[in-house]
Amino acid sequence: MACVLETPLRMSVLSEVTASSRHYVDRLFDPDPQKVLQGVIDMKNAVIGNNKQKANLIVLGAVPRLLYLLQQETSSTELRTECAVVLGSLAMGTENNVKSLLDCHIIPALLQGLLSPELKFIEACLRCLRTIFTSPVTPEELLYTDATVIPHLMALLSRSRYTQEYICQIFSHCCKLRHWHSCGFKSSPQPLLCANGPDHQTILFNHGAVQNIAHLLSSTSYKPAVRSLRIRSIWLLRSPTVRMQALKCFSVLAFENPQVSMTLVNVLVDGELLPQIFVKMLQRDKPIEMQLTSAKCLTYMCRAGAIQTDDNCVVLKTLPSLVRMCSKERLLEERVEGAETLAYLIETDVELQRIASITDHLIAMLSDYFKYPSSVSAITDIKRLDHDLKHAHELRQAAFKLYASLGANDEDIRKKIIETENMMDRIVNGLSESSIKVRLSAVRCLHSLSRSVQQLRTSFQDHAVWKPLMKVLQNAPDEVLVVASSTLCNLLLEFSPSKEPILESGAIELLCSLTQSENLALRVNGIWALMNMAFQAELKIKADILQGLSTEQLFQLLSDSDVNVLMKTLGLLRNLLSTRPHIDQIMSTHGKQIMQAVTLILEGEHNIEVKEQTLCILTNIADGTTAKELIMTNDDILQKIKYYMSHSNAKLQLAAMFCISNLIWNEEEGSQERQDKLRDIGIVDILHKLSQSSDSNLCDKAKTALQQYLA
Repeated sequence: MACVLETPLRMSVLSEVTASSRHYVDRLFDPDPQKVLQGVIDMKNAVIGNNKQKANLIVLGAVPRLLYLLQQETSSTELRTECAVVLGSLAMGTENNVKSLLDCHIIPALLQGLLSPELKFIEACLRCLRTIFTSPVTPEELLYTDATVIPHLMALLSRSRYTQEYICQIFSHCCKLRHWHSCGFKSSPQPLLCANGPDHQTILFNHGAVQNIAHLLSSTSYKPAVRSLRIRSIWLLRSPTVRMQALKCFSVLAFENPQVSMTLVNVLVDGELLPQIFVKMLQRDKPIEMQLTSAKCLTYMCRAGAIQTDDNCVVLKTLPSLVRMCSKERLLEERVEGAETLAYLIETDVELQRIASITDHLIAMLSDYFKYPSSVSAITDIKRLDHDLKHAHELRQAAFKLYASLGANDEDIRKKIIETENMMDRIVNGLSESSIKVRLSAVRCLHSLSRSVQQLRTSFQDHAVWKPLMKVLQNAPDEVLVVASSTLCNLLLEFSPSKEPILESGAIELLCSLTQSENLALRVNGIWALMNMAFQAELKIKADILQGLSTEQLFQLLSDSDVNVLMKTLGLLRNLLSTRPHIDQIMSTHGKQIMQAVTLILEGEHNIEVKEQTLCILTNIADGTTAKELIMTNDDILQKIKYYMSHSNAKLQLAAMFCISNLIWNEEEGSQERQDKLRDIGIVDILHKLSQSSDSNLCDKAKTALQQYLA
C-alpha cells in the first residue's frame, strides 16, 4: 500500500520539499551499512520538533524504507533501534502523519520487533507504539488483533522501568471505556456502553493485568546485590512516572467493572491493601495528577460496589479531595476532571450528594466555573491563557454535570443550586451553546432540577426554559435527545405551568415521532411524555394524540419487546380513557382497535404488572355510559375477566373485580340486563367465593359487588 498523505496535502507539501529532505531518504539506500546508520541518525536530528520536515520525509517515502530496515535481521541492533526512534518522532507530528504510518502497517512491524532479545530495541519499539496508540486516529483494536500480543506485553513488564512505563501507557489508551448519561424521570444517570469497552478490560484482566501491574505501585523496586547504602537507596526508588502510569491503568480497568474492582480491593502491595495505597496517594504532598487518578480509582471501585459509599476512604478522603480539585486555585483541566469524577462518585447516592453539597461551599464554588477566565485573571502565561480560553467551555460542562448529580434527589440542594447567581440563565444559555458537551450537560442539569415540583412551578416558568428545550429537541444527537425528552416528560406533568405552552408549540407531533425511534430510550420517553400530556387533558388533546400516533403505531408499541415501552403505552391508554364523556367519545371512534389491543395483551405472555394495567383499562372502559357495551357484547373479553377473577394473583383478581363493579352498578341504565348476563356466565358464583377470601381487599370488593345484585 502506498504510504503517502492525502493528495491535496501531498501536492502542497511536495512543492516545499527541499534537496536536503531528499538527501536524507537517499542515504537510507546506501550499500554501506555504516552510512545508512549515520543517515538515520542525521534524519532523527533533523525531524525533532520540525513537523514540516516530518511531512516532507513521509511524502518522499522514508517510512517504508525505515520499516524495511527495522525488520531486517541483517540490520544491526543500533540501526534497528534508531529506525524505531525516527518512526516514533514522525508519529509525534500531525494526525495525518500517524495515518500515513498506519497505512504502512507500522504496528505489526513494531510488535514483531518486541520479540527481539535486545532491550534497547524493545524499548524503542514500545516508545513508538506508545506514541501511535495515544493518537486519537489509531484504532484500539489493533492491539488485540493477535492474541499473543497481550501476554507478551505482560511478560515484558519486568524488563525495565521504560518497558513498564510504555506498556502501562499503551494499556491505558487501548482499554475503551463506557460513558454515562441521564435517562428518564425516575433515576440517576445510566451508563451507555461504548463499543468493545468491557471486552478490552476483560482481555487485560484475564491475562493477569492486575497482578502484573500492582507491584508497580510500590515505592520501591528490587534490591541489587550491593552493600553501599547510598547505591541501594537509588536502586530501591520506583520511578514516579511508572507509578503514575500504573495508577492510570487501574483507573481504566476498574471503571464500571465489578470483577476488576472486587479483585483490586483485596490486592496486597508491600503488605498494604491497594485502597490504602490509593488513599496515601491522595495526600496533598503528592503530585496533583496522582491525587486525581487515585481519587478516580477509589471512585470507580466504589461505584462498582467494591467499596461501600459510607466507607471512610470515600467520605473522608476521596470526596473531599475531589472537592478540593474544584477550587479556582487549580488548573482548568484539574478542575474539569475533579468535577466530573465527583459527579460520577455521588450521582446515585443521596448521602454523598448531601455531604458534597456542604463541603467547602461547593455549590457556590462551581459558579466560578462560568466566570473563567475573569478580567482580573491571575494567569500571566500567555500560552496558558490562550489554552484556557479555548477550553473554558469544558469548565461549564463539568459544572453542569456536577450540579446535575448534586440535585438528583434532595429538594433543598436543588433550591440552593437554583438560587446560585444567574443559575437558570446559565442553563438556558448552555442549551444553545455550540459545544455538544455543554448542551448535553446543561440538559442533564435541567433534567435533574426538573424533578422538583416547586421549581417546575416557579423558576422553570419564570425563565420559560421550555422554549430552548423544545429547540434542542428539534435537531440534536440521540444522546442529547434522550435527556432532553426525559426533561420534557417532567415539564408535561399536570402541575407544571409549562404544559400548556409546550402543547401549543407542536409537541404532540414531535413526541409521536420519538415513539418510532430505533433508540429504546427515546421510544420510552416519547410515550412517557404523551402519557403525562394525556393526564386530565381536554378531549381535543387526547384526540390529537390518537391521531398523531395512528392505530398502526399504537399496536407497534403494544408489541414492543421492552416492557417499559409497553407499560407506558398502557398508561397512555388509561389516561386517554378517563372521564366518562371522553371514554364514550374515544371508544366510539377507536373502540374496535382498543378492544383488539386489550385482547392482544391479555392473551400474551406478559408479567403481572402489564396484565393488571390492561385490566385497569377495561375498568375505565366499563365506566363509560355507552362504551361498556363494547365489553358486554364481547364474550371473549368477558371470559377473560372471569378468568382473572379466579387468578392466583390477588392484584389481578382485584383489577378484574373493579371492572365487574363498573359493569353491574345498579344506578346506571341497563344495569339489570348486564347483571343477568354476568350471572349467567358464573360471575356471581365467583363473587360469593371471593367474599370468603382471607384477603380483606378482595373480600370487601366482592361483598360490595354482591350488594349491587341485592339492591
